[in-house]
Amino acid sequence: MWKCKHTWKKASINTLWCLLGCSIGDFGTIIYFQNINHGYSTLEVMVLAIINGLITSIILETVILSRQLGIKDAFRTAIGMSFVSMVGMEIAMNTTDFMINGEAIINLKSLPLILLAGFLTPLPYNYWKLKKFGISCH
Repeated sequence: MWKCKHTWKKASINTLWCLLGCSIGDFGTIIYFQNINHGYSTLEVMVLAIINGLITSIILETVILSRQLGIKDAFRTAIGMSFVSMVGMEIAMNTTDFMINGEAIINLKSLPLILLAGFLTPLPYNYWKLKKFGISCH
């Protein structure tokens, strides 16, 4: 089951779209708090970044899917098919950020590792779901 190159390619493309959507909200939130004075803890900033990452990913996937489906079905599909993947991705990205930087900050040194963790964490799940159920986000 784990040897299909076509499915790995499709799952990788789906995961990259999800990573793009999650990164917009996640990194935008962290960069915002990185550049203002605030009283929030690192955990609070990261939780907010995760929530915003989920929101922007759902929005991006809904927009992409709305070309093929109606907006209502596109939204339902974006929520239903990839939410587990998005949560895993977000947790991996923020955990990696914290492990490297000790706080919620984005810098060029840690960015590639954060993105790599965000990509690799949900990829097997996305492959499995695509292979077993034929379910794909894009």
